[in-house]
Amino acid sequence: MRRAGSEHGARSGTASGAALAGCIALCVVGGAASGLATPPGDWYASLAKPSWTPPGWLFGPVWTALYAMMGVSAWRLWRMLGRAPGAGRSLVLFGAQLAFNFAWTPVFFGMRAPGAALAVIVVLWAFIAATIASSWRVDRAAGGLLVPYLAWVTFATALNAAIWRIN
Repeated sequence: MRRAGSEHGARSGTASGAALAGCIALCVVGGAASGLATPPGDWYASLAKPSWTPPGWLFGPVWTALYAMMGVSAWRLWRMLGRAPGAGRSLVLFGAQLAFNFAWTPVFFGMRAPGAALAVIVVLWAFIAATIASSWRVDRAAGGLLVPYLAWVTFATALNAAIWRIN
């Protein structure tokens, strides 16, 4: 089992740096593309929202930081492929949660379907939790990097549910 800070057997060098950049770019650019393709717009502005809804300007910086952390987590798992049992499984789970993450925005904003988006985000939450559990066994830092993401998605799930309920 690999632990945070354990570099024995980890991939290194130029390939590792390029992979790190690629993993971060995949997450950040993918998330940005999903958001830019289906911006909140007037429809979202017209919805009733709970009093604890964060200001709109907060979402971009929070998601950028979370996507960067997700990319580092994926990279740490990639470095362990073939070297730590479960690394491949953790990356598959990571890919599944990322797909649901990228799907939520078009469902909520593009389809204007908070109820369907709630179903997507609940599945997303489960995949994030499974990814953390699996990743933790491979590389504690890889799993730990996803904990703030799970916390934010827990909040986002409550917000999605509240918006669906009051509209």
